[in-house]
Amino acid sequence: MANWVEACALEAIEQEGVVRFDHDGRTYAIYRSPQDEVFCTDGLCTHEKVHLADGLVMDYEIECPKHGGVFDYRSGEALRLPPCVNLKCYPARIVDGKVAIELGTIPAKV
Repeated sequence: MANWVEACALEAIEQEGVVRFDHDGRTYAIYRSPQDEVFCTDGLCTHEKVHLADGLVMDYEIECPKHGGVFDYRSGEALRLPPCVNLKCYPARIVDGKVAIELGTIPAKV
């Protein structure tokens, strides 16, 4: 069974923007694309663990605020050094004006 967690209202994220979402001891970054799609990645840069929500979003890319590394937030792919490890991505969707992200699965009860 999927574990969907409500993260924020869609209106809390500017178009071509990013917000930080902390849940269960982890940090995530939630993005709103130019076409009003939503995406979610780990919230810390894979290079030096800086919060990506403080970075610059342009089109489908997030630039880390510390060293300027760039990731494609749709795939998590590291596009510009110094990061050379991709971000982990999580399914995201809009339900009734709210953004929900899937954070793994809940084991079925036996």
